[in-house]
Amino acid sequence: MKFLWTTLNVSDFDRSLKFYQEVVGLPLKSRMEPPGMKIAFLGEGDTDLELIYESDNPHVNLNCAVSLGFQVENLKRTMADLQAKGVKIDSGPFQPNPHVQFFFIRDPDGMSVQFVQQGL
Repeated sequence: MKFLWTTLNVSDFDRSLKFYQEVVGLPLKSRMEPPGMKIAFLGEGDTDLELIYESDNPHVNLNCAVSLGFQVENLKRTMADLQAKGVKIDSGPFQPNPHVQFFFIRDPDGMSVQFVQQGL
């Protein structure tokens, strides 16, 4: 079995697409607009992030126990870059052991997004 993607229903497609491209840094793989919907797949490698906007149901219900995690090469530089873009750090940085450090931000709908540096 292979994990393919994680789907996020979003309340503002263009704002979320811009966030995941410009703030998180995910490249757009594909985009489609079937009737009443907008769908985009973003990512590198085998696992994607799918954004879905439905015009008939623009309200989003988030599970607060879920977060998306992205690996970065340099956590301090990533924090500084995001803050320069006006992105608020939600919490952290945390270092639960000598080999991992991470912090969290929020996406436009309030989803927790984690940036992780491993192998310190």
